[in-house]
Amino acid sequence: MLEKKAARDAFGQALLELGRENKNIVALSGDLEDSTRAEYFKNEFPERFFNMGISEQDMVGTAAGLSTLGFIPFVTSFSVFLTNRAYDFIRITVCYNNLNVKLVGTHAGITVGEDGATAQCLEDIAIMRVLPSMAVICPCDANEAAMATRKISELKGPAYMRLGRNAVPVITDKNEDFKIGKAKVIREGSDIGIIACGIMVYEAMLAADALLKSGIEASVINLHTIKPVDKVSIINLAKKCGALVTAEEHQLNGGLGSTVAEVLSRSYPVPLEMVGVDDRFGRSGTPDALQDYYHLKFKDIVSSAKKALKRKKH
Repeated sequence: MLEKKAARDAFGQALLELGRENKNIVALSGDLEDSTRAEYFKNEFPERFFNMGISEQDMVGTAAGLSTLGFIPFVTSFSVFLTNRAYDFIRITVCYNNLNVKLVGTHAGITVGEDGATAQCLEDIAIMRVLPSMAVICPCDANEAAMATRKISELKGPAYMRLGRNAVPVITDKNEDFKIGKAKVIREGSDIGIIACGIMVYEAMLAADALLKSGIEASVINLHTIKPVDKVSIINLAKKCGALVTAEEHQLNGGLGSTVAEVLSRSYPVPLEMVGVDDRFGRSGTPDALQDYYHLKFKDIVSSAKKALKRKKH
């Protein structure tokens, strides 16, 4: 039985550890530090913590100013509030000036659950990755969230990290190497390639197990960095397998699948099927029920893999 842990818990602990190591680390919250786990940092370093209230634009603008003074600000809120309400400030103040601001959006995707459509951010990857100079990271579990927190603190320039609310299976080793812009090959297979991010990496692993029972060997890649994207790994997987499937807890338009499609269309086109939310808003429900409702389970990856295989040139 795999341990389950929320990525936001790991982020909070990692941010605290960074704060102990580097006095230039500061944290800002949109009055949600209890939920984002930035409160771990707040409790130990109150003089380096700023609760900006429900004013996400001011929060991003303040973080931008702090970064010009040599601080490394971590800006935290629910992903739907941080990316949507403060988008103009992120675009012009942070990205246009290539400032060293780290944006951490928690409670992303439909697995926020009962909070419903207005709190379920399904477009953040799309709108963040289109911004020049912005790195976009989507860890698959708590261990990876902790590693990614440290890595984005070392990165010079803007970064956005997307985290979920719920405890999910821990499938990575905390001692694994994590490199921004370098995908991880989790499983090797030559029939079909599955590329996933976030909580869908675990579903991709289950799908690979299910496909193997049908005699189909699947490779699984954890594409934790949406931008800068690891083009080499995507192209190599396409050459190896001849057909791919992407899986994400996000809109199909503009997300992981679109990113992979862009790489393939420019370099090595192969049949591609996408698993994600198909141009719809979220709705209220339990996380598991919503994954079923929006076809974000391993069985949906299996179905898409078989569709891609039918289109594959032998």
